[in-house]
Amino acid sequence: MISSRQGSTCPFGSTVTDTGVNFSVYAPNAEKVYLCLFDGFGRCEKNRLEMYSHEGGIWSIFVDSLTSGALYGYRADGKYNHLDGHFFNVNKLLLDPYAKDFSGDFTWSERHYCHLPVGEFNSLDNAIDMPKCKVAKVQAYTGKKPNTPWQDTFIYECHVKGATQLHPQIDKSKVGKFAALTDPAFLLHLKSLGVTAIELLPVHAFVSEQFLTTKGLQNYWGYNTLSFFVPHRAYCVNGDMTEFVDMVRQFHEHKIEVIIDVVYNHTAEGGIDGPMLSFKGLNNNGYYRTINSPESVYINDTGCGNTVNIDDPITLKLIMDSLRYWVEVMGVDGFRFDLATILGRTIDGFSCRHAFFQAVLQDPVLSSVKLIAEPWDVGPGGYQLGAFPSPWREWNDKYRDIVRRFWRGDSGTLPELAKRIHGSNDLFEHNQRGPLNSINFLTSHDGYSLADWVSYEQKHNEANGENNRDGHSENYSFNCGFEGDVDNSEVVQLRHKMQTNALITLFMSKGVPMIAAGTELKHSQAGNNNAYCQDNEVSWLNWSEYGGSQTLISSISELMKLRSQLSVFQHPFFVHADDERFSVEWLNKETRPMSEHDWHDEGNKTLMYILADKLTSKAVMVLLNADTERLSITLPPPPFSSNWECVFTSEQVNDSDVLPISFCLTGQSAWVLMSNLEENTNG
Repeated sequence: MISSRQGSTCPFGSTVTDTGVNFSVYAPNAEKVYLCLFDGFGRCEKNRLEMYSHEGGIWSIFVDSLTSGALYGYRADGKYNHLDGHFFNVNKLLLDPYAKDFSGDFTWSERHYCHLPVGEFNSLDNAIDMPKCKVAKVQAYTGKKPNTPWQDTFIYECHVKGATQLHPQIDKSKVGKFAALTDPAFLLHLKSLGVTAIELLPVHAFVSEQFLTTKGLQNYWGYNTLSFFVPHRAYCVNGDMTEFVDMVRQFHEHKIEVIIDVVYNHTAEGGIDGPMLSFKGLNNNGYYRTINSPESVYINDTGCGNTVNIDDPITLKLIMDSLRYWVEVMGVDGFRFDLATILGRTIDGFSCRHAFFQAVLQDPVLSSVKLIAEPWDVGPGGYQLGAFPSPWREWNDKYRDIVRRFWRGDSGTLPELAKRIHGSNDLFEHNQRGPLNSINFLTSHDGYSLADWVSYEQKHNEANGENNRDGHSENYSFNCGFEGDVDNSEVVQLRHKMQTNALITLFMSKGVPMIAAGTELKHSQAGNNNAYCQDNEVSWLNWSEYGGSQTLISSISELMKLRSQLSVFQHPFFVHADDERFSVEWLNKETRPMSEHDWHDEGNKTLMYILADKLTSKAVMVLLNADTERLSITLPPPPFSSNWECVFTSEQVNDSDVLPISFCLTGQSAWVLMSNLEENTNG
């Protein structure tokens, strides 16, 4: 006979003690809540124990002699009225929102549904199709973190599985897993590029939507969260959650930070016609935003069926507890927040003074980690680039779009291009933030890869099963004259050159650079710009050309080394005309200061600029020519020496790297020049 008694309300979840396990869960409107204990296989419900009610809607129970590894779930009983948003149903096994581990897998079935009137589906028990929560004894992370300053950060956005699934040098038993990311072959690759932070697509436990599984597809990206605490088990070799911590520790030993992509804006429970897995059955109207009447209608500012209600204090606490857990226990260094505008939404819209932002700012743990917002959602007023408070960083899609448009050859791009290269002061300086608040990128997991950006003018998403209707139609892409893969050597070379041009722009811009995994390998998705459901060779990186001369590995490595030598890119403030140390000079085709006419000349597709540091006597001149025509230019005198040295270009430079005063700026090319530092030192 199992022995139990009233437990403690704090902390939420299951907590292992010397004499047993304490369970605490929030279900304010339930009439009864049960703790269900299962056998070691998770198949048989051995005990159903009624929990004790406390003030504030919290339920608890302490089970004597229970230990870590025990499998459990909850059932909540009470009012069922889907029009009022109450879905209490004792027939549905519910996951603990604070569970730290799972055992078993989720299986789609009609037993999960709760939106129909009481009848056939609501009377079905779903336990057989549910993973079981697993009692875990957790300990704080003890590794030494790199704490890389933002000014030295270079982010590599990466999918756990896709990065290594096809890697020929990694043992087959661990490809596609957390462990593969710290295999020497992959670690050395990251270090050779100069990467300082790996940003992982969602690693929280997730499930595939039923509309995908019925088509034989899977949610590959992972933006369909099942738990805010449990790592995705499919990424573990042996299903052991400590594999994630081991990965983090090894990254830290190599001075690489780990940033995880988190989805606190919606959950896998979807809308009213979605499954009931956890939150719906415990406190539906608290965890999710619904309209006033009927409350069964979910507000869908995410486009994924539901929107997490962060105005609710218990929901806010859940997210804060989850964030601290991943920092303190799992060891991560920061977060990229998917659809982050949701986190600042109230019933009146987005506010940079939302309780969530204030809670993070005053939190001694979270205020010091890297915080990156995807600053938009699909709801009204959802585009909020530049509106997040310090110390938040933001994905700058305006940077992405203008660089793509410029190199595509669009007219009238120079004024905005200069703003983005300068760090987007128009977006960030208004609330005393600097250029390092801008995460600059050319491509990410969402959209074309860099190789496809110069190979496709039309999206090719037929494999997603939505008749090519999904994904953005305007990608500011161009195909260099031929759609898709070609054998034409001239086209292949032009595409290589245009990708290099874009990368030169990225690394010679103020802000924090980020590339999508596979950029360096010229990874192609065959024109699919929404490969969220392609868990196959479309998304997995192809390493067959690794080490070849046609990759972009050496280019990225060299550009990052150059960037690290230039203090102007480490400067945390915007440079203005009265700056005593730094200067920025924008030049026209005659290498004279840009005039108003030059800026607004629609046909002008050439931009040149000089960034100088008077203290270190270093200067860099960047020449970006998106015009197809050659241009003869006369270089201005370098600020600190007698010559300009070409340190990087998308063209082939013969003989000496020291450029003559007058030379030909070839069409569709980019150049990085520096003062002849050796001559300056000796002179």
